[in-house]
Amino acid sequence: MKKGVRCWLRLIFHFGIEDQDVAKLSMINREVRRARVVAQYAAKRTALKEVIQDLNHSDEQRREAQRQLQALPRDASPSRLKNRCRLTGRPRGFYRKFGLGRNKLREAAMRGDIPGLRKASW
Repeated sequence: MKKGVRCWLRLIFHFGIEDQDVAKLSMINREVRRARVVAQYAAKRTALKEVIQDLNHSDEQRREAQRQLQALPRDASPSRLKNRCRLTGRPRGFYRKFGLGRNKLREAAMRGDIPGLRKASW
């Protein structure tokens, strides 16, 4: 089995995606890769940021830390991560508390899969 096919099968298994198009799978795959890069560089980024913000270091040390921080990959920044629905991979209408998009959250709530959540009625 080819490597790309294996990767997609892993994504389908991980996210529960069955009928998604290739474009959406590639975006989900990109987000997974970004999360891996963010985790890989997290310690280095925090160490460099501490040096930059610490006024006890010399200006030259702080400038060098700034250069090193800028030399890191763009995807190493946590702000580049996008929350996605665990079931569909949809990037918009995401509820952080549940990890689901609005459509799948509504379906799960109507089925009673989420304890304590019910449709509003007044």
